[in-house]
Amino acid sequence: MTDTIFALATAPGRGAVAIIRISGPETATVLERLGAGGIKPRLASVRNLTHDGRLIDQALVLRFVGPHSYTGEDTAELHLHGGRAVIEAASGALIALGLRPAEPGEFTRRAFQNGRMDLAQAEAVADLIDAETEAQKSQALGQLDGALSAAYAGFRADLLKALSLVEAEIDFPDEEVPDNLARTAGPVLDHLAADLRAALADADRGTRVREGYRIVLIGETNAGKSSLFNALTAREAAIVTPIAGTTRDVLDAELMIGGYAVTLSDTAGLRDSEDVVEAEGIRRARLRAETADLRLWVRAPGTAGDEDPAAAFVRPDDLQVLNKADLGKAEARPGLETLMLSTTTGQGLAELHDWIAARLARDLSGADFPAVTRERHRRRLAEALEAVEAGRRALDLAPEMAGDDLRRAADALARVTGAIGVEDILGEVFSSFCIGK
Repeated sequence: MTDTIFALATAPGRGAVAIIRISGPETATVLERLGAGGIKPRLASVRNLTHDGRLIDQALVLRFVGPHSYTGEDTAELHLHGGRAVIEAASGALIALGLRPAEPGEFTRRAFQNGRMDLAQAEAVADLIDAETEAQKSQALGQLDGALSAAYAGFRADLLKALSLVEAEIDFPDEEVPDNLARTAGPVLDHLAADLRAALADADRGTRVREGYRIVLIGETNAGKSSLFNALTAREAAIVTPIAGTTRDVLDAELMIGGYAVTLSDTAGLRDSEDVVEAEGIRRARLRAETADLRLWVRAPGTAGDEDPAAAFVRPDDLQVLNKADLGKAEARPGLETLMLSTTTGQGLAELHDWIAARLARDLSGADFPAVTRERHRRRLAEALEAVEAGRRALDLAPEMAGDDLRRAADALARVTGAIGVEDILGEVFSSFCIGK
């Protein structure tokens, strides 16, 4: 990290203000050569930026001295007018002065490498930039504040406590230590394993907040799924006709309900079909139904009830939607929560929206463990749990074997925050960042 980098930190394109960030050892020298030398740290100053005798712009300049900066290095921000010509002139001058355009996520990567944040917090920066709902923002801010890192640190502290008991018996067999000292680590490991299982059981919650809760409309042909899809999205997103089998593919829409991101999917009506195109649509509908977080089983008067092919995909926690209430009442399947509505008259639509909002709040909030937000975290939790359980079994047989398992578990947890072994995962973490972060 001996080179100095720069990047546009605001969105590309025409705007009122464009901010270029600079980070690295040559920051102060570059500012001096642009005509912005002598600026006091953390004090905004207006300067005429020039290069090769030409005025680039009159800009607001901020300077931060490492390690008290975002990256931990000397940094600066050039607040320019947002025209393309100004941005290109400033970028060209910085390249001419020996600076390098930053790679995606490089500013945050430097912050991590300089100890300004750990890997879990760095991922939270990317999540906060991408946040579109209040829930996504709150989750990212909690992770950025260190809530997830603190939880993993607690797990690792329990592991180290158990490991110290095991190592004491192995390394000091002739000293005055209690007999079977290693076995006293058993209750610690039992408690830790329970905590890890609870965290894994809750692993989907954070992912659903971050990526979107998946709701799928399923049912027979002509049950009114596409009409309901249009009503929930408040636009004519799906084609609606009286012809059975009009919908032949999965149609997705991104919504925000109750402060949570939702991916709503309309699917082909489930039935036996010899039409190749429709059969493929039905296959995709079945796959989407199997993987959804919630299925809305849409039924209409005259449909087949338990003979409806969609019934095979319905789970006890799903919702039965009796559509076309203006034409009569469909036969309700016992044991399922049910709502009646009509997309023609609007009856029941507000109640359905409220019901979905309540389900989202139930499924996506309220757990004690800070949410696991990425598959990388879930894999490390699973590795740690497997190793802890192996170590617990080994305690009664060979404490030295238990020690190996517990060290493996500690390493798995440390990889979440980047405490050890980070080089192989840095690229994965930072590759999805935007350039100016």
